[in-house]
Amino acid sequence: MVSLPGLRNRKTVPARTAGELDAMAAAGAVVAAALRAVREAAAVGLSTKDLDDAAETVIREAGGIPSFLGYHGYPASICSSVNDRVVHGIPTAEEKLASGDLVSIDCGAILDGWHGDSAITFGIGALTPMDEALSAATRESMEAGIAAMIPGNRLTDVSHAIEMGTRAAERTYGRRFGIVEGYGGHGIGRQMHMDPFLPNEGQPGRGPHLVVGSVLAIEPMLTLGTVKTRVLADEWTVVTSDGTRAAHWEHTVAVTEDGPRILTA
Repeated sequence: MVSLPGLRNRKTVPARTAGELDAMAAAGAVVAAALRAVREAAAVGLSTKDLDDAAETVIREAGGIPSFLGYHGYPASICSSVNDRVVHGIPTAEEKLASGDLVSIDCGAILDGWHGDSAITFGIGALTPMDEALSAATRESMEAGIAAMIPGNRLTDVSHAIEMGTRAAERTYGRRFGIVEGYGGHGIGRQMHMDPFLPNEGQPGRGPHLVVGSVLAIEPMLTLGTVKTRVLADEWTVVTSDGTRAAHWEHTVAVTEDGPRILTA
């Protein structure tokens, strides 16, 4: 294909070959299986450490390695963020799940040197309508970002789509949601966290271009209140500054000629 003037040297989100995307999808399938196992195991009285064990078992039985375990010293295979915890909650044997808890689980796996990264939010038993709306809004914001993963878009077109997805959800559910400041998605491939950083809001038309094969982890985090957070004494767990609940959804997504490809489906 002949390069068009001005496109050859433009900055782009790093692209993977078709074979590399298939390898990433294999890693993503391991992550998806681990998250399914966690979701199926989660019940009143179970500990978050039990959920961590379930995820690690699935990952290792598939021949994978937990991405999170040991990452900058992180001590577990999943992040379990319950209620007002936004991200990076550390699973423990002491933390028991209770009816009505809102649970976000983030999980990553390495398979044949490639990373997959995904997160889900769910309830223990019945959730309040507000919590149901929060999780649904976060997922819909992620889906809006995924839809913007097309050739020719730029990085902040995805950010803007996530933000507009949140605003659309506010109209749907009749309440405001806080878009957590300072956290967002990222490039991913042979490392879990790679440039570029993907904000969850912002003006469109900025940053590197998306090309066929570009991959991003898209992960909005919304709250029922503040956009501000603080980190607990464990130096990992991020909580909302006002104690309101938070939700987190994430998929690893590739740009293809046929539309966005979710690698962690």
